[in-house]
Amino acid sequence: MKFTDGFWRNREGFSVYNAATAYDLEHDEATITAYAPYHDVENRGQTLEGPVITVRLSSPAEGVIRVQAAHFTGTRERWPRFVDPGKAAATGKVAVDDDAALLSSGVLQARLSRKGPWNLEFAAGDTILVNSREKNLGYVIDPDGCPYMKEQLSLGVGELVYGLGERFTHFTKNGQIVDSWNADGGTASELAYKAIPFYLTNRGYGVLVNDPGAVSFEVGSEKVARVQFSVPGEYLDYFVIYGPSPKEILRRYTALTGTPAIPPAWSFGLWLTTSFVTDYDEATVSSFVDGMAEREIPLQVFHFDCFWMREYTWTSFRWDTRWFPDPEGFLSRLKAKGLKICVWINPYIAQRSELFAEAVEKGYLLKKTDGSVYQVDTWQPGMGFVDFTNPDAREWYARLIDGLLDSGVDTVKTDFGERIPTQDAAWFDGSDPMNMHNYYSRLYNQTVFEALERRRGVGDAVVFARSATAGGQQFPVHWGGDCEASYVSMAESLRGGLSLGLCGFGFWSHDISGFEHTATPALYKRWTAFGLLSSHSRLHGNASYRVPWNFDDEAVDVLRFFTRLKCRLMPYLWSVAQEAQLGVPMMRAMLIEFPDDPATAHLDRQYMLGGSILVAPVFSDDEPCEFYLPAGRWTHLLSGEVVDGGVWRKEKHDFMSLPLYVREGSLIALGARDDTTDYDFADQAELTLYHLEDGGHAECSVYSADGSVELEVEIVRNGAVLDVTAGGAGKPWTLRIAGSSADPVEGKTGTFKVRLDPTDVAP
Repeated sequence: MKFTDGFWRNREGFSVYNAATAYDLEHDEATITAYAPYHDVENRGQTLEGPVITVRLSSPAEGVIRVQAAHFTGTRERWPRFVDPGKAAATGKVAVDDDAALLSSGVLQARLSRKGPWNLEFAAGDTILVNSREKNLGYVIDPDGCPYMKEQLSLGVGELVYGLGERFTHFTKNGQIVDSWNADGGTASELAYKAIPFYLTNRGYGVLVNDPGAVSFEVGSEKVARVQFSVPGEYLDYFVIYGPSPKEILRRYTALTGTPAIPPAWSFGLWLTTSFVTDYDEATVSSFVDGMAEREIPLQVFHFDCFWMREYTWTSFRWDTRWFPDPEGFLSRLKAKGLKICVWINPYIAQRSELFAEAVEKGYLLKKTDGSVYQVDTWQPGMGFVDFTNPDAREWYARLIDGLLDSGVDTVKTDFGERIPTQDAAWFDGSDPMNMHNYYSRLYNQTVFEALERRRGVGDAVVFARSATAGGQQFPVHWGGDCEASYVSMAESLRGGLSLGLCGFGFWSHDISGFEHTATPALYKRWTAFGLLSSHSRLHGNASYRVPWNFDDEAVDVLRFFTRLKCRLMPYLWSVAQEAQLGVPMMRAMLIEFPDDPATAHLDRQYMLGGSILVAPVFSDDEPCEFYLPAGRWTHLLSGEVVDGGVWRKEKHDFMSLPLYVREGSLIALGARDDTTDYDFADQAELTLYHLEDGGHAECSVYSADGSVELEVEIVRNGAVLDVTAGGAGKPWTLRIAGSSADPVEGKTGTFKVRLDPTDVAP
């Protein structure tokens, strides 16, 4: 929201009261509280005038400083919030002199000037990262008398802003107006299914606005040199999070808001669905499953979309017996073929559902302020919203999930959760309706995820969720929502996924070949390569099936090839997945791995899959693909071609390939199986060393399904000799040197040496 009309004037009808000076302050060992009137105070009489903004500085964790600014502190605080104000630990150290008050939290410092105009600076050592100065922090009243709090933090020359959720607009957010408000708008709009009021910049810090309500960001759009964020009401709460690297920012951010769980290995395999409004029954599903097996395409999850339930009853948790007369028997037969089963649900209960009367009677649905059930016709006629602020409603919904598991279901697609009402809504626990609009998605997915985890155990729970907000990364996986069957939409989907990854979401997927309309065979094949080189891979559509033989014979070959490649890559991918617990996504914007290379700052059509493999999807039928390789030597994973980086490249690839390069100094583990993603990754693993420079070292860890290390290898190069140190369970493995014609070396535990053949290409 904009409050000003250019540099000097406010917009007509807006009253803006900015913090003018830190007139007075109080402090203890760990907190600073400042009192900032909106004007300079030159005599006692001027202290009679308001407003005065109360600003409290504290530190909940090292490298994180919290700013809480309030106009009226006696108003009812809007709840919930991402970080509980009561949980704020006192980890900072305060020093005060005549000139300034200083709060230190590790390397990060907040310095508040005690003399002159308002000046709050955040610094790392001698480097000022960002500041709030005169006319930045303020209290606003709009023409209708509604109050707002706003802050404006500085943007330096060349400073770029990233994140703010799964955003399909331009990758860098500079110049954009971003409203943090979940909406069902598809990937072709400025709306977002996953609105996250968190951003990070290339100057080594991030900012989280601790408010799940309607946070409005003006990113260099109202004031070119400022990021403004504003919230309705009398209170603003935000955190400045220091890095300096993007990885360290994300680690600290997810430590504050919640670290991702690791989905089970089977979930990384290929998912196939019925699609949405297609006509399907037991015979249809069986033909798809058997067709994939006949064509030797490994399939691990079959998903039943909405119409597994009878129309007008969603969500009823009851199979439509007209098409599935023996659901438990049918699921048992599918599972006997090695499949996991997923079904679609949403958090709404239609009036015709058998569950509706029970939910009304027991108070499990959201109510209006007059006590009646809040019903709408926006998705199913007469539907109500499950009130997840009610512990009994959450337990009831979890029992419904239990019923699905009893029938043979393994996981669920938690669709929707964006169209949550704010007007006339009365939540069970008294939560503010504006704050619950976004936060609802977190409670919804948490309820389902924890129900799955309670039954299946830690490490074997996964959802396929669309809506989310800050903290939702704890309950993976999330997918990108409704995209179109076009290269433009394929690119915008990737852009949204990379933005979401920069908000701490470790696992992300998308509808391979697009949800709306039907892809051309060429687009289907290009998107398949991208989809199988994503953290999670699902074929899904709206009104047409996504089985590859509906496109052409080559589509079958392409799907088979990349599905089997992903299975082989699982030891590497599984090790990358473990890093998500440090806040680092599997699919990484290039700037995460190469923050000091300015050429990566705007790259949104390529990514790093983990720290070692670069993926550049092809966004055309047969035109050359343009992408950037950072400095160093890179080896194409499929062809073995070695090229030098630090350059832009154009390459033409057929449908069985794409730019897929391994970074120099990498030690990549491949598995022994290509028919599943769920196997013993250490048993007969093949480790390949890529171009290790003399004096350099490479390392690799192969994990078991429970996250423990099964094989750990470190290699140091000394001239023509590789010193190898390996530990683990003693399972057989081999070592291969990229570019060498020699046979792989049989690996062993302990320390051993490998002599390089000087006639081979130097690694």
